[in-house]
Order: sequence, then C-alpha cells, then structure tokens
Amino acid sequence: MSAPSHRSSRRSEPQAGRGEFGRLLRAEWTKFRTVRGWVIALTAAALVTVLLGLLSASSNHASCGAGTVEVACPPPLTGPDGEAVDDKFYFVHRTLAGDGSITARLTSMTGKIRKPDVTPGVRNEVAGLVPWAKAGVMIKESTKQGSAYAAVMMTGAHGVRMQHDFTHDVAGRPGGVSPQSPRWLRLTRAGDTLTGYESADGTNWTQIGTAALAGLPATVQVGLFATSPGDVTVTQGDLGGSVAAARFAEATGEFDQVRLQGSAPGAWRDDDIGVSVAPDGTEHHPGRAGRAGGTFSVTGVGDIAPAIEGQTPERPLSSALTGLILVIVVAVMFITAEYRHGLIRITLLAGPRRGRTLAAKALALGLVTFAAALPATAITFTAGRRILLDNGNAVLPVSGLTEVRIVVGMAALFALAAVLALALGALLRRSVAAVITAIAVIVVPHVLATTSVLPDGAAQWLLRLTPAAGFAIQQSIPQYAHVLGHYAPIAGFYPLPPWAGLAVLAGHAALALGLAVLRLRRRDA
Repeated sequence: MSAPSHRSSRRSEPQAGRGEFGRLLRAEWTKFRTVRGWVIALTAAALVTVLLGLLSASSNHASCGAGTVEVACPPPLTGPDGEAVDDKFYFVHRTLAGDGSITARLTSMTGKIRKPDVTPGVRNEVAGLVPWAKAGVMIKESTKQGSAYAAVMMTGAHGVRMQHDFTHDVAGRPGGVSPQSPRWLRLTRAGDTLTGYESADGTNWTQIGTAALAGLPATVQVGLFATSPGDVTVTQGDLGGSVAAARFAEATGEFDQVRLQGSAPGAWRDDDIGVSVAPDGTEHHPGRAGRAGGTFSVTGVGDIAPAIEGQTPERPLSSALTGLILVIVVAVMFITAEYRHGLIRITLLAGPRRGRTLAAKALALGLVTFAAALPATAITFTAGRRILLDNGNAVLPVSGLTEVRIVVGMAALFALAAVLALALGALLRRSVAAVITAIAVIVVPHVLATTSVLPDGAAQWLLRLTPAAGFAIQQSIPQYAHVLGHYAPIAGFYPLPPWAGLAVLAGHAALALGLAVLRLRRRDA
C-alpha cells in the first residue's frame, strides 16, 4: 500500500508548483493594478507613443511637380510580389509567342560614370562600370514597368547572374567580359519555366538557374537590355556619421550572333522602359540602341531591382523611444518600491522560491506592458502610415506579414525592455541608478547609432551587441545583396535580421534576470 501512496505524492509536486506560480503571478498583477501611479504611467507611455508618432507623421509633407502645379507624389512602382521596385532599362525586343529561347554573345560591356565637376560648368564623366551595371538577355511579360521577367546578364563586378522578378538573384561564373573573352548568354522558355545558361564558347553550356513565373502569358517580349544604377559613394560626415550620394552612370552592352528560337514574328523594337520625362517633354538621361547587320549596341540607365530608398511605413514608430523611457521608469519602480518601503521580505515570504517569485513579477510586468504597447504600436503604425500618404508621401509598400511583425515585434520590444529594467532594478536596488542604467543600455545606443554621431562601423557593433539590437524588429525593407545601397543604421538598416535583433534584447533580459535571481539567493532581502 505504501508504494502507490509514494507515487501519488510525486505526481502532486508539479501540480503544486504550477499552482504556486499561478498564485504568485496573480499576486504580482494585483500589486501592479492597485498602484494608480504605475497604471497611469504605463497608460501615458502608450499615449505618448501614439501622439508623438502621429504628430511626426503629420509634420511630414511631400509633393511632386507636374508642370507648374505641385501634386501628391505617385505611389512607388510595385513588382509581381507587391514589393517596391525600380524597373528602368533600355530594351531591344521582339514578341515571342509560346515556348522559345534567345541566345546572344556579349562581346564587351563598357560604361560612363559622372564624377564631381573639376571645372565649373564642364561635365566630368569617366569611363567605368558600377558593380551592379547590367547587360544581357531578357524575357519579360510585357513592356509595362513592374511586370514579371527573367534575365541572364553580365554585371559590372559580380560576373554572370540570373535574376527574376526583382528580388531573386543566382550567381553564375565570376569574371568580366571583353572582345578577347566574350560571354555567351541564353534564356529559354518552356511554359511558365525560364532557364538561364552561360557559355565561354557557344558550344559547352552551363545552367545557371531556373525561374517559375506563374501566370506568364502565352505572348511575351524577348530581347537584349542594358541598365546601370547610379554610382553610390559614402563619405564620413562632420560628426562622424556617413553620408551617401548617387551619381549618374550608364552601361553599354555590345552583342552579336543573336539567335531567336520559336515564333517571334515582326521586327525588332526599341523601348526606353521607365525613362523620366521633364515637364517640357524632354527625356532625362535617355538610353539608346544601334544596329549594324547582326551587331547590336544597347545603352541603358536605371536599374531592375528592389527599391530600397523612400519613406518607410515604420517611420512614425520613432516615437517609441519616448514611450519606452516611461516604461523603463515604471518597470524599475515596480521592484525598487518594495526595497524602499521594506516590502520585499513580505513578497519573498509569500513565495519562498526567490527565482520563481522574481520570474512571476517579470512575467506579470511583461504581459501588462505588452498589452498596453500592442494597441499603441498598432494605432501609431496604421494611422501614421495613412497620414503620411494623405500628406503626399510615397510610402514603400510592405507585405501584411511584415506589418504584423513590426506591430507585434515592437510591443514585444516594450515588454522585454520592461523585464530588463526590472532585472536591473533588482540588481541595483536603487531607482535612479537602475533607470539611468536601463536607458544607457537600451535607448542611448540606438540614438547614437541612428544619428550622425558615430562612424558606421561603431554604430553597427552597438546594434549587434547591446539591447538596442531589438530595434531591428521594426525594419520593413530588407537588405538585398544584389542592390548597392547605403545599408547603415542612419539610413534605417540594422546589422541583424529583425527577429535576431529582438533575440539579442531577450538574451540581455534573461541574463540580467538570472543575475538578479542569484543575488536574491545569496543575500537576504
């Protein structure tokens, strides 16, 4: 009879543990909601986040010229997946009906880059290619900007690539191209599947990759193209931060031995896709093409890639810093008030397992902070974006999942910052010292990294190692390896992926909480 009794006793221990933690959690929640000052301060943090965010959005106006009239800026061009894209290039093309292919030999690729004028009024252009200048063969749904496509190309400094639908990039062989070392390019279509190949001699072919373009119509455009993004240079500002500037650049591809297979009726046509037109009707930086027998020369300006520059939808959430400071103050007071009034002994007597008691306090605070921050970040993000649009701003589009990640992630950032501040309060046991320390490790690194105070390298390390890494959760536009840009914190780009950055903040909070538990266990309260 004794054995069954022993098993029953062991089964009841976990249940008692769970019941004890639930009781502690309810007790900490009761403590928080019965102190009016804490509730008011947390509510104020949410309101400040919303009001300052909407005020920031309201003060941001933009307009674009349409002759002598200023109008709202047009929405960003979007690609097949809804992302903002650039789609500007020169296209020499024909209609392809059904399956088929295009093969061409690229014999040379040259370009021009505009540099600062040495002599005022004298245009200073030098020969050269930017790293992501492109020239090659393409199959595109239509000549409409943003339509689906696949292309095999030579680049200025990244060898042969196959790219499709703006965001997808597959590397082929490295190296360049010259009359002494031409490169053969081929792109084939079989239904919705496009396959890219390259060759050094036109006989032995190597497959680069494939692209599945769902819903590709039976009739598409096939041909030769060239384009070149601007030459981006980054310099150090007066205060240490970086400043980026883009200058005009163009690329020219020389092709011969162009062969089309399949049904491609009609003559070759030239289109400068996306060329800018001035109010007087003149084209700004137009491309061009020339043909002599079987030789084609194609010169283009622009880019075929995701767009990373522009107004981002998370901009109104910059107000979160002010709200976060209020949250930090509340979190520190939630623990240090018990030391100041001598109530910590009563708290620990109610839950003799000190680690469990502190964990219950941290969880209660984290949950209530998340509950307050979630509607605040949701309102700030959605209403702030609407205000930016109403004020004529062209806001870069993002997916619904990205929007949810930003809103929920920022609420989680508030909650984790509150837990970290609570743990610092338990460690230092002094309100002022704990508040200053929490602000110094969470808020200050972010401010320093995203202003022109620090060099980019130092700013990036701050946002990798400190709790401020958590702010990466709000980045909406990713970094693309095949797009040259100013990927620096001052430009809104973080060195860690969104969830990885938030994990760094969570790690700091867990570490500080663990140290606080150790201190509680080693010393009497």
